Amino acid sequence: MDYVNNKYDCIVVGAGHAGCEAAISCARLGASVLLCSLNLDNIALMPCNPAIGGPAKSTLVREIDALGGVMGEAADATYIQMKTLNSSKGPAVRALRAQSDKRQYMDYMRNLIEKINNIHLRQACITDLLVKDGAVCGVVDEFGIEYSAPVAILTTGTSLSGKIFVGLKSYDAGRLGEKAAIGLSDSLRSHGITLKKLKTGTPPRVDKRTIDYSKMTIQPGDDELNFYSFKPDRPIRKQYPCYLTRTNELTHEIIRTNLDKSPMFQGLIHGVGPRYCPSIEDKVVRFSENPSHHIFIEPEGLGTYEMYIQGFSSSLPADVQVKMLRTLPGLENAHVIKPAYAVEYDYVPAVQTTHSLMSKTIKGLFFAGQINGTSGYEEAAAQGLIAGINAMNYLNKSEMLELSRSSSYIGTLIDDLVTKDIQDPYRMLTSRSEYRLLLRQDNADFRLTPTGHKVGLIDDTQYKVFTDKQEEIEKEMARCREAKISATDEVNSILAQYGENIERGMKIAELLKRPNLNYRVIKEIDETTRELNIPKDVYEQVEILIKYEGYLKRQEFQVEQSGKLEKYKLPDDIDYSKIDHISSETKDKLSKIRPKTLAQASRIGGVKPADISILMVLLERHDIARK
Repeated sequence: MDYVNNKYDCIVVGAGHAGCEAAISCARLGASVLLCSLNLDNIALMPCNPAIGGPAKSTLVREIDALGGVMGEAADATYIQMKTLNSSKGPAVRALRAQSDKRQYMDYMRNLIEKINNIHLRQACITDLLVKDGAVCGVVDEFGIEYSAPVAILTTGTSLSGKIFVGLKSYDAGRLGEKAAIGLSDSLRSHGITLKKLKTGTPPRVDKRTIDYSKMTIQPGDDELNFYSFKPDRPIRKQYPCYLTRTNELTHEIIRTNLDKSPMFQGLIHGVGPRYCPSIEDKVVRFSENPSHHIFIEPEGLGTYEMYIQGFSSSLPADVQVKMLRTLPGLENAHVIKPAYAVEYDYVPAVQTTHSLMSKTIKGLFFAGQINGTSGYEEAAAQGLIAGINAMNYLNKSEMLELSRSSSYIGTLIDDLVTKDIQDPYRMLTSRSEYRLLLRQDNADFRLTPTGHKVGLIDDTQYKVFTDKQEEIEKEMARCREAKISATDEVNSILAQYGENIERGMKIAELLKRPNLNYRVIKEIDETTRELNIPKDVYEQVEILIKYEGYLKRQEFQVEQSGKLEKYKLPDDIDYSKIDHISSETKDKLSKIRPKTLAQASRIGGVKPADISILMVLLERHDIARK
């Protein structure tokens, strides 16, 4: 490509988590990529919590890795604490969480990008989108410089017309210390794209040298480490603790007394905030019956004394924040380095995009991350990866990669975004997936690595690691179904420690179905199992597949039933306004979203089962109204 004349295959606007995955995936697939950022020193910045994963989000990270993305690899390389959440619960809700070194994570991601020769960095504020004949053909920056490309991916985060609030004071910015992206919103509107506003926020940072940890509860990492990436030989690093404290009635009283200084409660912020990560003042008002709320104190990294105050997001004035913080046990003398703030920004409701994340009205224009109405680094990275893959598919005139709800959390996330009218920042939750027992973090490679290999982001070496693992799982599954454990006194003596007993010889698979027993107990009572020394990632899969076999078959049947509606394809040119017996609301929503199948139509909010039945009958009769 002609870099001298600013001609590229793909332009990525924004270098946050979505932009990094988009640029890296598209470039690794062969495209020349221009990656633009307001500040190149902030590539892959974690402006909020320097952590990756948690409930549902860890599954997204594992899926990103299984497809050939890089977030899991970066998290493994830069963690300062690894912890498995919900470890005592079922596998569907277990979640890995990594506290990351913020600066190391950014450096790792930038180094990855700079090693890819066909990614070209540019510090620029993109203000205009160039469109010709209904397709994107380039962008323009604040200095009037044009950059040409047949594909553009917008990953603007909170910068798009961003405005920061600290108390009743506000100024244009996407993040503290970084300017807002002004101009692009107007350009998008001029091309028929609808924009709305959302709000998010971040807590204050305090000096760790001014904290009394003796008044807090220590939160250590795990002794036995787990990792995000399915690549072998992940690094073993020293872990550092987090701490737990709580708000109290004095904290709440200060908040209630100063609500008149809150831009949110005074109506200055019009965007809707995140439902599952509210500000501390919002929590105190909404949950007034709660005498206190958990507050976690977490390190930002090894090379800084900044500590992150998780659970203490606020938009109250800076001086009020200091008073609030100093009511918390251990923070009585806390020195605030950076105040908490709220940020309101423009986003593009994703009902205007297809499942490929490409605009329905402008060909070659993709959206990924918070611009689609999501919150969270993991949600952004997942979308960036899919947008990058599909940008290359668009360039090659290949079939778009559109993951189904039954294949992945990524598929569930995107399907929710493009078929539902999201009103607040979308966060991935295990409860959002009707197939969460099938879509676990532990089997993301089984579900998606073949797709990553087919796409071209998983190389043959890594694919061989995957296929070897699957063969080991199948082999050990077969052995467990055949091998027997004798009912000896020695065996029963060990089993008694777990509240179990056997009166006859039993196959290993039968024993693994018992709630109190797991593979490690089998190793205690069976010499052959000990001698085989099966790898942990293999025996964990064997145990889950055997123990939850009945539940898994039930969910697979649900997938099969849902698949029947997927077979009913809805033509792109249906004139829903001419279809009788369905409500005007349903007609409007179907016309706006234009689902591809009956299954997608059934998930649109407000579309009733009766409406789906009518459409099914019309499709079977070939009597559907066309434009």
